[in-house]
Amino acid sequence: MNKGLIALAFGGLAIGMTEFTMMGILPDVAKDLGISIPKASNLIALYALGVVVGAPTLVAFTSKYSPKKVLLFLMLLFFIFNGLFTLAPNNLTLFISRFMSGLPHGAFFGVGSVVAARLAKPGKEAQAIAMMFTGMTIANLAGVPLGTYIGHHYSWRFTYAVISFLGLITFLAIYLWMPDFEARKNNNIFQQIRYFTRWDAWLMVAVIAIGTGGLFAWMSYIAPLVTTVSGLAEDRVPLIMILIGCGMFFGNILGGKMADTFSPSKAAIGCFSAMAICLLILFFISPIKASAYPMAFITGMISFTIGSPLQMMLINNAKGAETFAAAAGQASFNIGNTLGAYFGSIPITLGFAYNYPSLIGVGMASTGALLAYVFLTKVVRPQMNR
Repeated sequence: MNKGLIALAFGGLAIGMTEFTMMGILPDVAKDLGISIPKASNLIALYALGVVVGAPTLVAFTSKYSPKKVLLFLMLLFFIFNGLFTLAPNNLTLFISRFMSGLPHGAFFGVGSVVAARLAKPGKEAQAIAMMFTGMTIANLAGVPLGTYIGHHYSWRFTYAVISFLGLITFLAIYLWMPDFEARKNNNIFQQIRYFTRWDAWLMVAVIAIGTGGLFAWMSYIAPLVTTVSGLAEDRVPLIMILIGCGMFFGNILGGKMADTFSPSKAAIGCFSAMAICLLILFFISPIKASAYPMAFITGMISFTIGSPLQMMLINNAKGAETFAAAAGQASFNIGNTLGAYFGSIPITLGFAYNYPSLIGVGMASTGALLAYVFLTKVVRPQMNR
């Protein structure tokens, strides 16, 4: 296995932990800060906002440098900002540093996706990108449950101290293992930005932002869902997170193979449709305690098949602007994070149970499938017929 891909996977592990661990320890953070769970979920939204702001901004400022130097710079920022979040003395600095910790996320995966595709053998590009995202799935399989356990039994600040340290380890892995590709001579930032003057670029933003919101409408409230609706004890939450992570691990691999075997657009339509069906089933059976365990695995698996197909849709559709488009894809993914967490909170604030955000997820995932179908018929097929 290419060591450069392993270095990218380390980055996926660190970033996956900083993003998804918050969902497992949200009740602990809310209790420590003396605020409600819906208000504490702003930490999820602020991180996602940081990704949205940081993805295009950092890609623009670093476009003239080699990918290796850019990735090193981004992981240095990750280490510093998560360290600040760990040490923040009050709620204001805590919320600001949480926003800042999201800044390197989108740019890292944007640059990393293009690098992974360059490292891959012909016809294996989506699987190489999936390898990078394997780090994120391992985060959900092992890192997030470990972080959730530490947050439950000790302090959520200890959890984020570990996450900050993982950023430093990733920095070293990239320095030692990543090939030093030269910056592309035609990597003109204005040319890349012009990609977003096209309507199909904004259609891709909508596909990702709305469709992946279905995942986050469910996952943002996973801890209170399984404890208050399914009736599990709080000490079962880490196990639920392990099962979700295990599902994501297999789903990520499956999604990469689907995108390489079929077209990425067709894979995306199928993945979003399956996500909607799964969330609908989850809504009805979540009060059954025994269903919490298998549904955590199944929902995690189905929901995470979508990553590689979406990244390949972006890269294939943005010739000459691949890095910016891939970074914008991560920004869009985190807009989905924000939208899913926000719209998912509406039924909760209206007094409904914590399984009702899953219905919001059904609507968002179904819309994502519909928009992906529009992209296939109005963008991909006309390009193939030219």
